[in-house]
Amino acid sequence: MPKIKNLSDACKVSFSPDGPISEEALERVRALLDEIRPLDLGLDNEAQIARTWNSSTRQQNGRRGRGGTNQYAPPIKYLHIHESESFSMGIFCMPPSSVIPLHNHPAMTVLSKLLYGKLQAESYDWIDAADPADPLKPRPARCVRDREMTAPETTILYPDRGGNIHTFRAITPCALFDVLTPPYSAEKGRDCSYFRKSSVKEPPVVLPSEVDSSEVVWLEELEDHQPPEGFVVARGLYKGPVIRR
Repeated sequence: MPKIKNLSDACKVSFSPDGPISEEALERVRALLDEIRPLDLGLDNEAQIARTWNSSTRQQNGRRGRGGTNQYAPPIKYLHIHESESFSMGIFCMPPSSVIPLHNHPAMTVLSKLLYGKLQAESYDWIDAADPADPLKPRPARCVRDREMTAPETTILYPDRGGNIHTFRAITPCALFDVLTPPYSAEKGRDCSYFRKSSVKEPPVVLPSEVDSSEVVWLEELEDHQPPEGFVVARGLYKGPVIRR
């Protein structure tokens, strides 16, 4: 049986519309995700290209910005694999220098596996402080991860820990396989929000006494759940085994 089918079957019994049924169930899914290789998802050729890639072969073929400058990286491709009310699976194929901007996963648990390549990962969790009256005002967060990741590597983030707000920058061609439980749903309050770092001078909320203010990063939400300008995700063709409902 294809490994992706084993993974999907495990997700069906381990995840509910509210997320993982237990920590043990989540770990079983993680163990199966650890076994997934690019070949299992129809990405063997892309992985081979990533292994031989170097910065001198990089092509400037990105989307042009204002004034005709080549300021945007080539678009990221998303390969959709499966979605149900309990979980979704998909792959982000990222060209070198492309960026998935700061975004969150409200009330969601996310397993991510870097299938091939190398990227810089930066992630944050909210600091427990009173929310500002204006939701677009800066909120305090602490950095959970800011490091280079090299395939193969699997991470897990939770609704309130593990770096629920994160951003990725591709160093080489790379692919990130995401399993989300439950999946995004604007109707159920799980819409994706985007953020940027704020150079706030006077904090809009009072920090807990145990928090070192020098370690705080202030993040502000972008309006109307809109991503930053220049962030482009194109739909790609998934060439691996098909997952039936």
